[in-house]
Amino acid sequence: MGCVLLLNDIAEFKGKQDTLVGASPEALQTLRDTSTIQSVESSNRIEGVTVPQHRLRPLVLENARPKDRTEHEVLGYRLAFDEICADPSALPVNPATLKRLHALCQSTSGDAGEFKRIDNEIVSIAPGQPPSIRFRCLAASETPEAIEELCLLYRFTLEQDNAPPLVAIAALVLDFLCIHPFRDGNGRVSRLLTLLALLQHGYQIGRYISLERLVEESHESYYDCLQQSSRKWHEAEHDPTPWFSFFFAIVRRACSELEKSLGDPAKNGS
Repeated sequence: MGCVLLLNDIAEFKGKQDTLVGASPEALQTLRDTSTIQSVESSNRIEGVTVPQHRLRPLVLENARPKDRTEHEVLGYRLAFDEICADPSALPVNPATLKRLHALCQSTSGDAGEFKRIDNEIVSIAPGQPPSIRFRCLAASETPEAIEELCLLYRFTLEQDNAPPLVAIAALVLDFLCIHPFRDGNGRVSRLLTLLALLQHGYQIGRYISLERLVEESHESYYDCLQQSSRKWHEAEHDPTPWFSFFFAIVRRACSELEKSLGDPAKNGS
């Protein structure tokens, strides 16, 4: 029932989205600039990649030249973010697009834009305790075919109207993270994929409210729900409900923030 209520709230917001984003260009531009900075900062910081605060705005909004590898990664995420926002319809959800996004946000790595060549695992590290394997990702040898199948199934689901778009998007991101197709950068690509898929289905919130910031602010719940929903994923017996609840809650929170920032047209008499 929780997921249904969240989806209803999001649907209600989408019904007045066009009116909201018809606000003053100045207000929207301010929101877009803030969202872009926060998205680039948060998505990289989740992965332990940070730059000094005084460098963020120049890198993200002022085309400053990166000084080191860390700044290259920050700039790369911004380039990927900008490319998605500029024309989401030009980036179909397929393996080539995923590789493109990875190549941009991991431009300094030797395998940028390439699927992993060796098997990888998701490891949990707790203070005072030895590392523990939280999830064994799909084998490298199976990854290209699995990603191809995932993208085909996602498109087929939408074309056949087998599930609401938000449900299909949430499932797409969950499976992507379980496959973990790249050696590094999977989290960042998953958040770019989320933005892309939402924009393609008419959800404009990611342009004005940083979804990445909201994920970072809820990072403990993020990892907990992901762990719950990935159990028995290899056997196709997993329960996606915890992940769905988290994913829809993040989207609804973004909707609420945008509505508060621009004003509710119903309350304003618009």
